[in-house]
Amino acid sequence: MDEHEWLAEQFEAERPHLRAVAYRFLSSLSEAYDAVQEALLHLSLSYTISIRNLGGWLTTVVARVCLDMLRSRNSRREESLEAAVSESIESREEGIDPEQEVLLADSVGLALLVVLDTLPPAERLAFVLHDIFAVPFDEIAPIVERSETAARQLASRARRRVRGAETAKPADLERQRAVVDAFLAASRTGNFEALLTALDPEVVFRIDGAASPKGVSREVRGAPAVAKQFSGRAQGARTALVDGAVAAIVASRRHLFLVLNFTIRNDKIVEIEAVADPARLRQLHLAVLDD
Repeated sequence: MDEHEWLAEQFEAERPHLRAVAYRFLSSLSEAYDAVQEALLHLSLSYTISIRNLGGWLTTVVARVCLDMLRSRNSRREESLEAAVSESIESREEGIDPEQEVLLADSVGLALLVVLDTLPPAERLAFVLHDIFAVPFDEIAPIVERSETAARQLASRARRRVRGAETAKPADLERQRAVVDAFLAASRTGNFEALLTALDPEVVFRIDGAASPKGVSREVRGAPAVAKQFSGRAQGARTALVDGAVAAIVASRRHLFLVLNFTIRNDKIVEIEAVADPARLRQLHLAVLDD
């Protein structure tokens, strides 16, 4: 086996790990694929026998490539919903399996992907490399062009934002999550009686203009009427922390489309607010719920 064949074999062995690293940076399978391919190009042009830890070297290269891609993305205008749909279509044309991306997103955690996309590129890189892939800070520092101490601070800031620095008391969150999880499970399965159990008899469901089709009422009152609205739905909803309270989010990759805010009293849902307006969604603070 010549050196070129050996390198190709070693790279293919590392590809699943490199793709996982890139996906957590970019939240897009097509972009992650591009980043990994660029790392392969770097390998073919830069490999020397002095590289003793090929896996670590490749991880560093992918991280640098992803950091450049994130910075380029942030320098452009915010992507619109149309751009997200277009990207999905292009991915299919390039032979990227949408189902594969769904499985990969589920393995990472939808809420985590959405929250990660709110982080500045350097914070995201420091957090992902250290907290998810256990890369030491002395190796992260050169990538983000900071000192080791500064790299630690980047990861710490990102960690606080991902996990939620200021939230309700853990016991309150656990009770909120139990109610919301029960409601979403009943919604997905169409269990009307279970929906009624989770709802206060006088519950109010409010929908903002972006989430409500024309001609549809933006306010629904009473447990039976609200339960009817949600029966058999919420298939794509996942729980997350939104502004310090348990909520449900609907997103595709890093694109947040809808937030369901819940007001809970005495373990019953008394109000649900559906938020889909992009301007309002950008103002919300999202964090990941610990399993």
